[in-house]
Amino acid sequence: MLLQFFFVLVAIILGARLGGIGLGVMGGIGLGVLTFIFGLQPTSPPIDVMLMIVAVIAAAGCMQAAGGLDLMVRQAEKLLRRNPSRITLLSPLVTYLFTFVAGTGHVAYSVLPVIAEVARETKIRPERPMAIAVIASQQAITASPISAATVALLSMLTGYHLSLLDILMISIPSTIVGVLLGALYSLRVGKDLEVDPEYLRRLEAGEFDEAVKGAEALKSPWKAAVSVGIFVLATVLIVLFGSIEELRRNGDTMLQMPSVIEILMLSAAALILLITRTNGIKAAQGSVFSAGMQAVVAIFGIAWMGDTFLNGNMTELRASIEGVVTSMPWLFGIALFVMSILLYSQAATVRALMPLGIALGISPWMLVALFPAVNGYFFIPNYPTVVAAINFDRTGTTRIGKYVLNHSFMMPGLIAMIGAMLTGLLLIQFLGR
Repeated sequence: MLLQFFFVLVAIILGARLGGIGLGVMGGIGLGVLTFIFGLQPTSPPIDVMLMIVAVIAAAGCMQAAGGLDLMVRQAEKLLRRNPSRITLLSPLVTYLFTFVAGTGHVAYSVLPVIAEVARETKIRPERPMAIAVIASQQAITASPISAATVALLSMLTGYHLSLLDILMISIPSTIVGVLLGALYSLRVGKDLEVDPEYLRRLEAGEFDEAVKGAEALKSPWKAAVSVGIFVLATVLIVLFGSIEELRRNGDTMLQMPSVIEILMLSAAALILLITRTNGIKAAQGSVFSAGMQAVVAIFGIAWMGDTFLNGNMTELRASIEGVVTSMPWLFGIALFVMSILLYSQAATVRALMPLGIALGISPWMLVALFPAVNGYFFIPNYPTVVAAINFDRTGTTRIGKYVLNHSFMMPGLIAMIGAMLTGLLLIQFLGR
């Protein structure tokens, strides 16, 4: 088993270094080793999860192509510029909302330049709002009803009589509390901008002659507004269908949530294209669609490999860690955190490790409370949104430290994640779960 785990780990590490679809395709190599060399029987690939993600990113991509994300950015810019002194508290709420609505943290790219420039113009150290804004965009993944990670978790827990609303009523308040705790910490991070040596050096070198432009004017505001409205309506309907079983009754049968999500999101994508007359090719060329398809490939390869490894070694794994995890189930959160650092994907982490938690007999409610632990990929500062934030901050205050791990995102990320998990654990105790 240890030798098999070594090959799985090598595939994950190499895939993370390749970036893009590298994680997924290296999962294919790892699966080949497990199957053809060690003789494990491949499990079924996570088709339902992949199709749900495809449907969601199709709708989100159409919304982006119709100008919906640009509209959201313009409103966010107005909010931040009206309240510049509160930017460290408002910025993470903005990126959290963006991710919550769109289901992907990559939408933060649009607003990060605005946050950096508003902070600099008001002489607030940009590192403070920038770092926690990126962390908030990650935490919101585990609160969004249409994110790949939430969809994956829901697909595993539906057999335990947990609805989508059950998951959201724990994950939403938990992650918001975690983000706010991280934001409060960020208020005092680092030296004030006026005395920061790196900023003063760049200022002396004349590196701030040209300001970064704000959001461009919308070509068709009504199309943008319609696309956002349709997407949000589809999201609300998903929550309703996931929370009220009677809405899913179709004659003598009950519609499963994967089918509901796929139908509603594909319909939303079609309505956006038809009503706004947006080119479908443009939707497939946007950043949201690209990032989403990378997630699909990652889940296809890595989750399939992980399922096969766990299924083939479940007896040994259960015997070695069942006692510890049963007596202290919160320790499973550490396993989720470490795996998310390796996989660089919340959804892939859920698909790879949550089946083990279920097999070990951990309460489904406990697994929901520990759900924010899959947001650990800020730990090594090379995730795209982390790198983007560093580059957008022209003052140089948002940075990777001398020892790599002492970077701007470490403490806000740890505080937000731990705060979210502790809040989740308190909530399930309060609810008697």
